[in-house]
Amino acid sequence: MARPISAETAALHPTPAQLRWQRAGVAVFFHFGLNTFAGVEWSDGTLPASSFDPAELDARQWVEAARIAGAQHVVLTAKHHDGFCLWPTATTDYSVASSPWRDGRGDVVRVLAEACAEAGMGFGLYLSPWDRNAECYPDAAAYDDFYCAQLTELCTGYGELVEVWFDGAGSAGREYDWERITGIVREHQPGAVIFNMGDPDIRWVGNEDGLAEDPVLYVSDWTPNDVHTEAVLGFEPRYLPPECDVSLRHGWFWHPHDRPKTLDHLLAIHYRSLGLGANLLLNVPPDRDGRIAADDVARLEDYAAEIDRRFGQPFDAALQRAGDAVWEATFPEDVELDHLELVEDLTAGQRISGHRVFADGDLLCEGRTVGIRRLHLFGARRLRSIRIELDGPGPVLAGARGFRAGVETAPVLPSVEDYRDGTEIIMM
Repeated sequence: MARPISAETAALHPTPAQLRWQRAGVAVFFHFGLNTFAGVEWSDGTLPASSFDPAELDARQWVEAARIAGAQHVVLTAKHHDGFCLWPTATTDYSVASSPWRDGRGDVVRVLAEACAEAGMGFGLYLSPWDRNAECYPDAAAYDDFYCAQLTELCTGYGELVEVWFDGAGSAGREYDWERITGIVREHQPGAVIFNMGDPDIRWVGNEDGLAEDPVLYVSDWTPNDVHTEAVLGFEPRYLPPECDVSLRHGWFWHPHDRPKTLDHLLAIHYRSLGLGANLLLNVPPDRDGRIAADDVARLEDYAAEIDRRFGQPFDAALQRAGDAVWEATFPEDVELDHLELVEDLTAGQRISGHRVFADGDLLCEGRTVGIRRLHLFGARRLRSIRIELDGPGPVLAGARGFRAGVETAPVLPSVEDYRDGTEIIMM
């Protein structure tokens, strides 16, 4: 079990890269590859490269969709578990170079990197450790060389990366040379955060539904998953904030029978990820033409419009310390609010383990951690000032602002049956 916030854990601060990533809040994932054309989620490395042919691929449209979603950067599946590479790698023929797309001269990674640079959007990459096509995969040492060569190509050939994403899918019982792998990222992309594996900067929240739980701890024991060992990470406390990954659709790859989640579902995810102080990685899969589907774009537009309606006109409060762990937040005038956002000063480390907010002596809202952002919803209340009591070792509040959204209750997550609607997702 993770340790609670203590003087020891509170002394651990985020790196500049971690804090930049936390402040950004939202990123968009693009799952794209041979699976898109075969209608499967996981394939076994035998699908023909000739099936990859997104005739209307428009990376600028992908980036615009990410901008609508509120993303500060994107992450592309440069290689999924099937081993098919979206760039013309020197390590294998199983890549876009063997496809009919752009007569084998295309490079999805480069096209998207350039679109991101043009739009001022950050760029990140996912390179699956598991590879079901590489003949050398059974030989751990040979595959480590193969994989590190691929990672070096990606880390040196496409400009600055914001996030490098590794997962453990399909790798139970397999030990990769994580010291070497993460060393490549540290050497060539020192500003990037590493997700989940090796020597990570950010961790998986523990589900693929986009949901965090209170408390959202940034500093705790890191429990290794099935491809970690104590020798790699140990069990010492470390600063490791969580990322909530979830797909706009049921599947991670685009499927013609699949549909985007409802607006209420996306809003429920928003409150349960960003609203609790975690980051959100929202997958928006391109279709077989190489475009983001019209119904997906429309859903993102609805989501963005509602987020702006609820939170686009904040009432900022002035903060003043009223005790060792007590703060007063005062608004310039009487305001009617139904939401409150609190922000912790994380440059001092995560220190707030509990908080209570009072208005005119009445308890307005309460919770455990605050972190980079903590959103509360309550019945509309007219007020001028609030009192915030904090628990934890030397807690420091950095901001408070209110909103009048005109809603009384938080959106309710649908049941699994409702949002997965019986759609069959095929694995190979």
